[in-house]
Amino acid sequence: MFSLPDIAVVSVLALLLFGPDRLPKMMRQAGRFMREVQNTSASFVSEMERAADASEHAPPPPAPVYAPPEPEPTLPAPTTPPGDAKV
Repeated sequence: MFSLPDIAVVSVLALLLFGPDRLPKMMRQAGRFMREVQNTSASFVSEMERAADASEHAPPPPAPVYAPPEPEPTLPAPTTPPGDAKV
């Protein structure tokens, strides 16, 4: 990835920019940050694997059942009283 001269040049530049007092502190912070990124990515991968395993062992969801809509209620036909019959 990087050759030995590349690493040496970057190291000398970092030492000149940040000084011998701040450089170790910055490298510790960078190491903590990298460790946190690795822990987060590992927990993400393990959670995804756990979810995939859980979905493989779970029964498939039931197929949706189609139910036709119920017809609207109709009113009975009006009837005439027996005494008012028209002939």
